[in-house]
Amino acid sequence: MVEEVQKHSVHTLVFRSLKRTHDMFVADNAKPVSLDDRSHKVKMAVKLRTEYGSVLHMPVLKENAREKGAHGVIDSYGHKQYLQNQGVALTADTKIQRMPSESAAQSLAVALPPSQSKMESNRTASSIGDIYRHAGIPERSQPPGLTLAMMEAGGNKNSALMAKKAPTMPKPQWHPPWKLYRVISGHLGWVRCIAVEPGNQWFVTGSADRTIKIWDLASGKLKLSLTGHISTVRGVIVSGRSPYLFSCGEDKQVKCWDLEYNKVIRHYHGHLSAVYGLDLHPTIDVLVTCSRDSTARIWDVRTKASVHTLAGHTNAVATVKCQAAEPQIITGSHDTTIRLWDLVGGKTRVTLTNHKKSVRAVVLHPRQYTFASGSPDNIKQWKFPDGNFIQNLSGHSAIINTLAVNSDGVLVSGADNGTMHLWDWRTGYNFQRVHAAVQPGSLDSESGIFACAFDQSESRLLTAEADKTIKVYREDDTATEETHPVNWKPEIIKRKRF
Repeated sequence: MVEEVQKHSVHTLVFRSLKRTHDMFVADNAKPVSLDDRSHKVKMAVKLRTEYGSVLHMPVLKENAREKGAHGVIDSYGHKQYLQNQGVALTADTKIQRMPSESAAQSLAVALPPSQSKMESNRTASSIGDIYRHAGIPERSQPPGLTLAMMEAGGNKNSALMAKKAPTMPKPQWHPPWKLYRVISGHLGWVRCIAVEPGNQWFVTGSADRTIKIWDLASGKLKLSLTGHISTVRGVIVSGRSPYLFSCGEDKQVKCWDLEYNKVIRHYHGHLSAVYGLDLHPTIDVLVTCSRDSTARIWDVRTKASVHTLAGHTNAVATVKCQAAEPQIITGSHDTTIRLWDLVGGKTRVTLTNHKKSVRAVVLHPRQYTFASGSPDNIKQWKFPDGNFIQNLSGHSAIINTLAVNSDGVLVSGADNGTMHLWDWRTGYNFQRVHAAVQPGSLDSESGIFACAFDQSESRLLTAEADKTIKVYREDDTATEETHPVNWKPEIIKRKRF
């Protein structure tokens, strides 16, 4: 009996001890292990702290920090670490970074596998985009996935630019072709300049034969010859404000002719060399001339006084134009530059240096606030008031002496080799090329166009040529879009450096 009681008490004690041990393990949420296993785990914990302690300081994205499990933490390599069982705990010095910087995200992406690196770079880029947006900085134009790639390329943002669609030429406006219908002879030398009077009844020409001739526009018959220059007449213009005709020439002279008496009433002295061109201001009594002496001069028409001498060009000034709006004076020179001048101050406002060869012709659009310049390298279009470049009109490979444009957007360029190209102003499309035959008895080398002008109705085009003739062109009334289609394709524009 005693032995049974003792055996029962021993079983009871053993049972209670086992029960207490089981409850302790259950409370600690741990399984009973042997002493060898426990010592092995302690050694592994020490080894992990010694060899892999630095890894715990690597920055981990905040998205990974949310993936903590009940028994461990997701490390930066995507592996689950059971830190509690290994006996390694995170201290204050080894806490996970919640907000990684851009440089930390870059170093992290180097250690990540390729697939995860791509995913994390997208997340980092989007979060950085949020930071920029909250800071008030405009969001970058590239998609989120390009941020890290740009950082890896050394921060060069130009390397990740999006491919742009190549520009195409818009469809040009259809213009009827122009045809020659009259040739006027009478001069004994090259016809160097031409101008149409404001009433559209007659036009005037100046020639290397030192004469100025006035012609009836409708019939082409000679009305009057004016003599007085002792060298080639290089420029003529008729005033719309008074019955005056102005002329200039290689004899350094600038003359004012009274058309009521057909004689010279004023001379404007000051140029030191041949005078190549002149123009009248449209609203005030001011005359502007340009010369081989590298200057342009502004004259008071009534007092003959020289108001300003526009100095700045380094070679002969070949052409000058006036307008009422600012800038009021535009000059083109053999020094390859175009200058826009302030009329009041007599100083240069803008110098355009895009041309590579001499600028012999400048024309202002009658309706738009734009102008064009002609040079052997290109015809260029510009925008006032600062001379912003618009486009090149390429294809007329010759020395361009003259330009003219009408309200319909037809630009005409005449060259030293006798060719004449007609362009659509808006698109720069060359819709016609003309090379008229020289006058019988003239040499083929005397095929050159020195000046051209539209009449006031813009229905006739007059050219002054080296074969001593004036040619008159007009639109072909029988032409239609079907008989003369626009040979145009929406091809890619070849952009050229200017």
